[in-house]
Amino acid sequence: MAGESLDALFRPASVAVVGASENPAKLGHEILKNIVDSGFHGAIYPINPKAEKILGLACFKSIEYVPDKVDLAVIVVPARAVPGVVDECGRKGVKAAVIITGGFAEAGPEGEELQNKVVEIARSHNIRILGPNCQGINVPYHPLCASWPLLTKKGRVAVISQSGTVAAAMMDWFSQEGLGVSAFVSMGNRCDIDEVDLVEYFNRDQNTSTIALYIEGLKDPPAFKKVLDNLTKPLVLLKSGRTPKGIRAAESHTRSLAGDDALYEALCKKYGLCRADTIEEFYDFAKAFAYLPRPEGNKILFVTTSGGAGILATDQAEKEGLDVAPIPPEIVESVKEVVPQHAIVSNPLDLTGDATAEMFGEVVSRTRGFYDVIGLIFGDPVERASQVVTPGGNEVVIFLGGADVERAEKAKMHERGVPVFPTPERAVKALAQLLPAHRKGKKETPPRVPQRKVDLKDTRLLSLSQALEYLKAQGLPCIHFEKAPNEGAAVHFAHIMGFPVALKVDSSKVAHKTDIGGVQLNVRSAHEVRVVFERMRKRYAEIIPDEAFPGVVVMPMAEEGIEVIMGAHRDESFGTVLLFGLGGIHVEIFQDVSTRLLPVSEDELYEMVNEIRGAIIFQGYRGRPPIDTRLIVEGLKGIAKIMETDGSIVTLDINPAILYPEEFVIVDARIIKKI
Repeated sequence: MAGESLDALFRPASVAVVGASENPAKLGHEILKNIVDSGFHGAIYPINPKAEKILGLACFKSIEYVPDKVDLAVIVVPARAVPGVVDECGRKGVKAAVIITGGFAEAGPEGEELQNKVVEIARSHNIRILGPNCQGINVPYHPLCASWPLLTKKGRVAVISQSGTVAAAMMDWFSQEGLGVSAFVSMGNRCDIDEVDLVEYFNRDQNTSTIALYIEGLKDPPAFKKVLDNLTKPLVLLKSGRTPKGIRAAESHTRSLAGDDALYEALCKKYGLCRADTIEEFYDFAKAFAYLPRPEGNKILFVTTSGGAGILATDQAEKEGLDVAPIPPEIVESVKEVVPQHAIVSNPLDLTGDATAEMFGEVVSRTRGFYDVIGLIFGDPVERASQVVTPGGNEVVIFLGGADVERAEKAKMHERGVPVFPTPERAVKALAQLLPAHRKGKKETPPRVPQRKVDLKDTRLLSLSQALEYLKAQGLPCIHFEKAPNEGAAVHFAHIMGFPVALKVDSSKVAHKTDIGGVQLNVRSAHEVRVVFERMRKRYAEIIPDEAFPGVVVMPMAEEGIEVIMGAHRDESFGTVLLFGLGGIHVEIFQDVSTRLLPVSEDELYEMVNEIRGAIIFQGYRGRPPIDTRLIVEGLKGIAKIMETDGSIVTLDINPAILYPEEFVIVDARIIKKI
């Protein structure tokens, strides 16, 4: 089992540093010094054939000359010498070795051959190997720092990483905040010990409550899944090598097979792993799991000294599916008793700059039972803030803008085991990771489609035929259409155009024709034209009983192509905004659109086209030819020109225009004009 075989690595009774150096600039010196300065309780043996003493410790020419038993060897010698050193370790009875040295599989075929030789020798002696090409280990609870820099603060998170720098950054941040780690492990090339061994080990480690794992690719996915079957602690995963070039970079860095990112996403979903996208999230999420209790639900109250910070927190909470619920009426009066008179008792609850730590404490005590989490935002230098937070309580603490007071109070909070976050967004996002999806509400996102507010008193809607005639007169390509005031005319035009045809209500009273059943596509016979016409007439009479039915627009069915939306709206505050996106549900549900304020350059128009998520469809797919995006840009130019030259247009929507490889055609439009 990993626990038994890795105790020699993480809990050795004695350590030898092979390649120890008298030169302070060499790693062999720094690592030896850090082992000494970390307060390691066991015997330390520097191995250097040319020195008698280093840091006051007697040196030995070879590990085989050490008179006593050696559990762990830390190897810092040139790559070519490593196989011989590992063989000597085996003859000495060493149980584990950390190979700091690089120049193995990550360096190419020759290095890979050398690494394989090391593995073969180690296995013949039953030595467990960490590395090579790694930054070592740091176990504050033992204590043992066979790494750099020297950090000794004990904490709750085990940081396991293929990258020494990523792990060192994590450990540095935990140490800076006075939270520390339970362990730091740099895996390097993973020639033997890998994430499977380490996750299994720290899952049983009593000093570890959360595991933070950075990988560029799993070494053995089936074995890793078996470990996850028995995982009892939160695991935060940061997986790099997600894009095509990132995958190539990962494979050249440590010869890792980065793999299909979608499969890693599925793995995280199946086993409930928390996935981070950045190093900052990696840190924040691990910190949250280690020091915050799991909320029972998603109701959160923000108590703040800063209205702005409270709003930012609310925005992020909405994005994460947390419920910023109003303060219950039954406790409003109770809360008013302890807050400034000018404070508005709502959520977020802004205590203003007059707030004291005691006010925060009183509000928390009176509201705690009504919320799953209280978000405390100290947005000013609030003295004694550390005295009113609760270790292990249902609180998440944010401190910002407090200068020296903030730094002092944060340090006191961390000393009490209360994590503090530097911004509302980071705190809320980290907190949200503690809640499973089924306990969250709907995630709200800012709309990408601008709200187009229109004063109906001073505007008029053009009918469909009027809108198409207008666009046609402006030089934009519209599909052929005919106005049919009665069903006989509709049948006549349908016969001339050829079936199938489309029928659409031609009304200046209805902005969204589909809402009243005013659009029917693929009408295939004269009889069907009559049925559809009569159905639309009856429905129109039900919706607008005081107006005669205006008839329909008949148009041929356009050939299949790519549907897009193009449009513009004149906003009183910001000016005219131009909009482009894929049509249909892509704009209505996914809001896959791009926008720009007029005036725009041609380069900006191309940016608009290419920045929507669905832009790849224009490159051609499944045998379909690509779309010349110049056509789209010309269409957007036409709309921009209309808005710049005709000040009466308030809103212009073309939805859809249908794109073909060398042209596009407008099949529906909505225009609102000033009266």
